[in-house]
Amino acid sequence: MPNQNISVNVLDKAYQIKCPSDKVQDLQDAARYLDKKMREIRDSGKVVGLDRIAVIAGLNIAHTLLALEKKENKSMDMMYDRIIEMQKRIEEALTEHEQTGF
Repeated sequence: MPNQNISVNVLDKAYQIKCPSDKVQDLQDAARYLDKKMREIRDSGKVVGLDRIAVIAGLNIAHTLLALEKKENKSMDMMYDRIIEMQKRIEEALTEHEQTGF
């Protein structure tokens, strides 16, 4: 896929970004999400300056992403444990079946 130059706006400032053609919508969605988060921080009045707003937004987004990854990893670990437990039960049932002949 060839790259396209895409213009995205974040806090009323345009940025030109090269992006694969098949990822344009993802880039635009990400830019809208970042813009929304930065506006929320700016409008709270607690943080002043574009650089500081961008860093705080980035940290908040990174925190959310890491929390989701941690939750997903925990879920995967739980599923793995359940699979191991089911394998043990199946092996026990097969062993019992072989021993009893039923």
